[in-house]
Amino acid sequence: MNYATIKWADVANGPGVRVSLFVSGCTHQCPGCFNPEAWDFHYGQPFTRAEEDKIVKALAPAHMKGLSLLGGEPFEPDNQRALLPFLRRVKHACPAKEIWCYSGYTLDGELWREGSRARCECTDEMLSLLDVLVDGPFVEEKKDLNLRFRGSANQRILNVPASLAAHAPVLWDGEMTIQPITV
Repeated sequence: MNYATIKWADVANGPGVRVSLFVSGCTHQCPGCFNPEAWDFHYGQPFTRAEEDKIVKALAPAHMKGLSLLGGEPFEPDNQRALLPFLRRVKHACPAKEIWCYSGYTLDGELWREGSRARCECTDEMLSLLDVLVDGPFVEEKKDLNLRFRGSANQRILNVPASLAAHAPVLWDGEMTIQPITV
């Protein structure tokens, strides 16, 4: 798997300060995508053990809230196969850190549906390692700059452990607990 970039102190893709890994490869190719260069599976650099080590080390400080996976598309099957061992490692080394993932696939659509092109032998375990999933493709006609942590109104922010327990999508309620900073 290749990655497009790593943001070491990202505050836009989940609450708090996070490390964000932008993987390469996406078959959605949504019109208006903010990262079209990452559609190419060969774009960027190979994601190696050295990058994993740097991310795990960067997540260690107390001020770091967690890891966000974006793309490209983390749930492309080839990307899942590369990300799953890494996510296991992050959960083991940094169990208190949240893992967010952004996907153009929907949880109750492609990710749970047998026979979907997104489902592979890694999907269920990868989902089990996530805390939050922002799901659904970016839809340019539903773009809304006032939304937190997502680009278009069709996208949902899901509490993954609650969704897995309920066998149905459960919205993340954390957005309501984030207070604006006043100066």
